[in-house]
Amino acid sequence: MTSPAIVLFAHGARDPKWANPIQKVRAAMLALQPDVRVELAFLELMEPDLPTCIARLIQEGTRRVVVVPMFIATGRHLKTDLPELLKRLSKAHPGIELSLVGAVGEAEPVIAAMAGYAITSASSGTGA
Repeated sequence: MTSPAIVLFAHGARDPKWANPIQKVRAAMLALQPDVRVELAFLELMEPDLPTCIARLIQEGTRRVVVVPMFIATGRHLKTDLPELLKRLSKAHPGIELSLVGAVGEAEPVIAAMAGYAITSASSGTGA
């Protein structure tokens, strides 16, 4: 079985620079595992949206996609909007395996990294 494509799914913003951290996550993933397929998709205000991203992956032969929400916590978008969108995409693309993992900000290693950053920043008085 081939490795799934990974879609880093983010909210989106009007300022194109807003996506820089997510692009850096993608670059770091590719540095760790160059043969993995990693794409970005956005809920709104930025391109590509998730349906466009998934359609492109399918057109290129992908049959398994894991969606990783680049959200700090699970709110309405992750509880309602994204599952409904994935349900529609599954109906539109039968035979494609779409799976969803939890919000990145709720993963224990990410929580630990944010806590470490907050402690270090507060101690040194410096930010990003």
